[in-house]
Amino acid sequence: MIRLLSICASPTPGSSTGILLQTMSRAIRAGLPNEKVRETIVTVNDLNFVACQACGEDPSPAFCFFDDDLTTVYRELERCDCLLFGSPVFFDAVSAQAKAFIDRCNCIRPPDYRATVSEYNFVKRLTRKRPGAMALVGGEQGWFEGARRCIAGFFKWVEVVNEGTVTYRSPDFRRSGQVKADVAALAEAEKTGVHLAKLLRTQYARR
Repeated sequence: MIRLLSICASPTPGSSTGILLQTMSRAIRAGLPNEKVRETIVTVNDLNFVACQACGEDPSPAFCFFDDDLTTVYRELERCDCLLFGSPVFFDAVSAQAKAFIDRCNCIRPPDYRATVSEYNFVKRLTRKRPGAMALVGGEQGWFEGARRCIAGFFKWVEVVNEGTVTYRSPDFRRSGQVKADVAALAEAEKTGVHLAKLLRTQYARR
């Protein structure tokens, strides 16, 4: 079974961010006809969780000292075979929801307080490489690099290899879901999903 985790960090119902993620996930499932795909969809805006408090201690064996709505998401993140992450671009960066979530994943690599790891200053609790992709939605003059770098850093932290970045510039910020009318953007999202499905069949196939 392939476990697909899709995390949407848009606060807007019916958002273009969510539509792009859905398009990618559909293409992944279509590209794996002989596999059972279990998709978990996380809408960060619906979760109740504490912002990172920089505790400065290792929470092991838990992923975090705080037991809130992210506890189950950590488990899904640990088990997933493919990760999709989407965010709108606010002030040249990810949304507040995305940043709060990413910050709370900091202790997935806790500092090596016991100096037991020679190669890293942090303990890598997740060691299996998984493929992933991101979807970013901005305005007509949107600049995506700040948001892309933030999510790319998060991907590296949780052992996800970014295999595609889909971007969309919305012509009207007052209307949600406009990407439904953008054939090129939807095609790019579908192409990314097809690519991920191929990688899940080959390069990242579980033994």
